[in-house]
Amino acid sequence: MKLAFVGKGGSGKTTLASLFVRRLSQLGNPVFAIDADVNQHLACALGLAEIDAVALPTLGDALPRIKDYLRGDNPRIESVDQMLKTTPPGPGSRLLGITETNALFDGLVTSVGGIRLAVTGGFTENDLGVACYHSKTGAVELLLNHMIDLPGEYVVVDMIAGAEAFASGMFTRFDCTFLVCEPTVRSVGVFKQYAGYAADFDVRIAVIGNKVDDESDVDFLREHVGDALIGWCGRSGFVKAAERGRHLEITELEEANLAVLDRARALVDGVGKDWAKFTRQAHEFHRRNAEAWGSDRAGVDLSAQIDPGFVLGPELLEARSGAPALS
Repeated sequence: MKLAFVGKGGSGKTTLASLFVRRLSQLGNPVFAIDADVNQHLACALGLAEIDAVALPTLGDALPRIKDYLRGDNPRIESVDQMLKTTPPGPGSRLLGITETNALFDGLVTSVGGIRLAVTGGFTENDLGVACYHSKTGAVELLLNHMIDLPGEYVVVDMIAGAEAFASGMFTRFDCTFLVCEPTVRSVGVFKQYAGYAADFDVRIAVIGNKVDDESDVDFLREHVGDALIGWCGRSGFVKAAERGRHLEITELEEANLAVLDRARALVDGVGKDWAKFTRQAHEFHRRNAEAWGSDRAGVDLSAQIDPGFVLGPELLEARSGAPALS
């Protein structure tokens, strides 16, 4: 399953994403974590020292390499220069498995406590005033478009704060989106904005309350987000210790907060995978980008990169490896 954590800046989405990832890993599930926030804190939240986190290789800087690898020998893509962040895979494209090793992941994916992590990277001095962050998260969108997650495998993306995710089609790349919401007017406002934008695209949103002190906080969240609320986390000594550099085992998280993570996982496991929808929406947003600007820039019709008969699914990994994909 592909999952996103979103929310207002400061709501605790990175903290919740890291706790969820660590819980999945502790339970023995293959998990691939991606930091796609302009404020790159997921590595540290997973327990990596800040000095090591700063030195991690970044997806944003490797975008040409990512395009070249994923293109493979897809005959519909004439050159790497004609690949957009929305370019979908087709026959000949290189697809990605969650647990595999390959030439692309080598040097871009780091193991943090047994968890595979890739980071988009923040702004550099050369980016200031000349680049938007979506030029970097395009690398993440391409990876998600070419990534096949099997049953029991999870891809967890810590997204950019607020509703900025809607500047690209990446918000449709997830089977479930967890919106972390504080019991404040501003935070529930982000939920309402997100839910409004997502309504036309069948994006599944579940709300996890955070920084909840008492029943009045819960009542406030229920009033504003309704049935989308699946649970809430109170103030946490476990989290406070992590923020001070002392990372405890995830099993030491407060029982009530741990139960929220397990409830979120149970929700995800009951969702089901819709590869046809995933592929269809990838095609839709690629057409939009091609028509809006991509084709004019390339001088060719980039919507022709779409193979309407090509649908992602686990059987493609099976065909590639020669081994049963679901074994």
